[in-house]
Amino acid sequence: MTVLISDPPRHKFAHPEVTAKGEERARVGYKGTETLWFNTGTLCNIECVNCYIESSPTNDRLVYLTRADIEPYLDELEAAGEVPIEIGFTGGEPFMAPEMIGMMEAALSRGHQVLVLTNAMQPMMRPRVQTGLTDLQARFGDQITMRISLDHYAKHNHDEERGAGSYDLTLKGMQWLRDKGFNMAIAGRTMWGEPEEEERQGYRSFIAEHGFSVDADNPSELVLFPEMEESDDPPEITTACWGILNKDPREIMCASQRMVVKRKGADSPTVLACTLIPYDERFEIGKTLKEAREPVSLNHPFCASFCVLGGGSCSA
Repeated sequence: MTVLISDPPRHKFAHPEVTAKGEERARVGYKGTETLWFNTGTLCNIECVNCYIESSPTNDRLVYLTRADIEPYLDELEAAGEVPIEIGFTGGEPFMAPEMIGMMEAALSRGHQVLVLTNAMQPMMRPRVQTGLTDLQARFGDQITMRISLDHYAKHNHDEERGAGSYDLTLKGMQWLRDKGFNMAIAGRTMWGEPEEEERQGYRSFIAEHGFSVDADNPSELVLFPEMEESDDPPEITTACWGILNKDPREIMCASQRMVVKRKGADSPTVLACTLIPYDERFEIGKTLKEAREPVSLNHPFCASFCVLGGGSCSA
């Protein structure tokens, strides 16, 4: 459908309602919260070559969240009857945040499932954090899943992306989680161009070698993320694309997920439409979950490359 507007966009992903070709941009309505993400801050103990959020030991554009920051959002979920759901913690490296154990406890004690995205390296392996995690595991058990960023089953590929020695440190963390009985999942990358079954077979061998309880054939337990670069030039998603691609907008990530962040210098957190676009203010849609239930225009390259065309989702 072509839309007539007085000032049509000259570039792709420039107008919330219209594509550069003048077609009606696709929007995704909100069907209710299935996963609420908390970005605990963009600081990380390492700096990957390709990190969509540019996390590093110096990037503090998103600052640490605290238990006091997240409690009002957990209250909102209860008031809306959205309990229990999945609560996701991402970063940066979540275990850099001083109150990470307390934030996990806040979500777990309300009955939610908790998914933590971690590199399982030094921040997670500090004695204070290990003690806290061991206590949470004893109290809440299967409510916790630790998704480990292992970019590739081959050491040289993983270290190429994350730095020399990172594979061995992550493996050590995974072995500790295994021995303590944590549910684990693995997040891999597809940047090496392997066929999916070949890559899953590589992880399958890795998992068997180390005795990890991860099903390499289950896409929720071994998540292989599609690659995305801001410089990519994917097509814009129009309302006609749903039928052409046989896609249901209710299955797109922003139909059921939101992310809470706190920007450097801000007095309070804010809610974003997407976990993948933390710095684009067009996707900042409210201070509360109630405000953030508005439809989302698919007005970013990642909407196309990761979600619609790539079929990706950050949740379990």
